[in-house]
Amino acid sequence: MFIEPSLTGEKRGWIEVICGSMFSGKTEELIRRLKRVEIANLRMKVFKPAIDKRFHEMQIISHDENRITSMPLDNAKEILKYCDDVEVVGIDEAQFFDDGLPAVCDQLAKEGIRVIVAGLDMDFKGNPFGAVPDLLSKADYITKLHAICVRCGNIASFSYRKTTEESQVLLGAKDLYEPRCRKCFFEGM
Repeated sequence: MFIEPSLTGEKRGWIEVICGSMFSGKTEELIRRLKRVEIANLRMKVFKPAIDKRFHEMQIISHDENRITSMPLDNAKEILKYCDDVEVVGIDEAQFFDDGLPAVCDQLAKEGIRVIVAGLDMDFKGNPFGAVPDLLSKADYITKLHAICVRCGNIASFSYRKTTEESQVLLGAKDLYEPRCRKCFFEGM
């Protein structure tokens, strides 16, 4: 369970990482936290990788159709250009950003900004994915979410790819992926 630090008036930054498999609710949780930021009238910016145009070019949209406006960017370092006057930064689909993302998040947190990042921690082969493992090592708070295995109903930590495509990045949703528990994931490989 995430517990927000008390507000002491002192500007302190930190990094929160929301991770898990596909269909575990990562984006839903990111949007939920960012909506609370809006209610608190805090200045925020929300970013996503430009490559992710599955649902909308300028919005982050969860599988449950919740949404929040975001800025698509080609690389992590660009985030710094837009964060001069913000208190909170949200980042979705962190696994699609370059390896510079952990350093960017670190810099923002050192500047007193709350950074909330969501992303897959493993790729379709069950290997660490993109910059997310490095972000996990730098995070002050980690939330690991689970989906439900479509084969047996147990908790699912893996994103099983239903095609034979081998490239690590293949954008898709239920058409290409399904959540699986460890046992069903490795039985299907």
